[in-house]
Amino acid sequence: MQIQPILAEALRGGIVESAHRGAVAVVDADGAVHSAWGDIERPIFPRSAVKVLQALPLVESGAAERYGLNDEELALACASHGGEAQHTATAASMLAKAGVDVAALECGTHWPYFDGALKALAAAGAQPTALNNNCSGKHAGFVCLGCLMSEQAQEGDRRAFLQGYVQPGHPVMREVTAALEATTGYDLSKAAVGTDGCSIPTYAIPLRHLAHAFARVATGTALRPGHARAALRLRQAVARAPQMVAGTGRFDTRVMQRLGERVFCKVGAEGVYCAALPSLGLGVALKMEDGNTARACEVVMAALLARLLPLHGEEAAFVHGLADVPLVNWNGITVGRLRASSALLPA
Repeated sequence: MQIQPILAEALRGGIVESAHRGAVAVVDADGAVHSAWGDIERPIFPRSAVKVLQALPLVESGAAERYGLNDEELALACASHGGEAQHTATAASMLAKAGVDVAALECGTHWPYFDGALKALAAAGAQPTALNNNCSGKHAGFVCLGCLMSEQAQEGDRRAFLQGYVQPGHPVMREVTAALEATTGYDLSKAAVGTDGCSIPTYAIPLRHLAHAFARVATGTALRPGHARAALRLRQAVARAPQMVAGTGRFDTRVMQRLGERVFCKVGAEGVYCAALPSLGLGVALKMEDGNTARACEVVMAALLARLLPLHGEEAAFVHGLADVPLVNWNGITVGRLRASSALLPA
């Protein structure tokens, strides 16, 4: 396996304490590679970074319109949220509009990722539900799609139709997988397949294909009309409600609050990030070799945004600040820095 280049470094005491290797693909809507670092042809599991691709059938099918889903709800369908009150209430609203409740979700249950929400829930003596799962919005979108499909099939027992929607052979998941294949242009029948944290299938896809998919989402180029309209609607929803995609203090929310429709970015587990840059017609996909999602992939994505986007003044300072961040200990003392490789930064 090819040794990947160093994309991020942690410094302490004036020297590099650790280095994070990875690969990056930047591709245009025609599939041409704009720039690349490392092996962009090796298949990787994109995990939650492709939620916008998985949400395309929700809009294309007419389910989003049928159930009157608003910007916040559509943004949540693309989210890995922190389980804050605004997130759980929005997921519950999506389900209610489709005529079901939290029992329909098959994403599993965990405590909220956002510390304030976790402490509030514990202080109230309550237990988390599937609504607190960071994927509850995505799954609520799947359930809405399934509810519409059950109506179209004149399926009498909606709950019976929805059962097992996370399985690869279920009609809902077949639609989701077809959208992933259509946008990436990658034959998923030949791909390695695993099970994601929220129990749906996850397919191994090369970074070049993932970046191409996000360039298509950015522009609509080479997408069938229904997917192109859905991609635009989802990007607009996220730009209007970026707090739903991640949450308080999170990178995705902060970047999209500041840069609006110029950026759609989405993190995935194990050090994956994808982004669509509509004004440039580009898609970006990166994977940190060590799976470092919490730190390294954020500074790398920030460096790529600084390199690719025409930013000035406060916007440029904001993005550059995300590409070179202080490391602070428990006493509030700055002890080092985490920075993107100089090879990624603007000249």
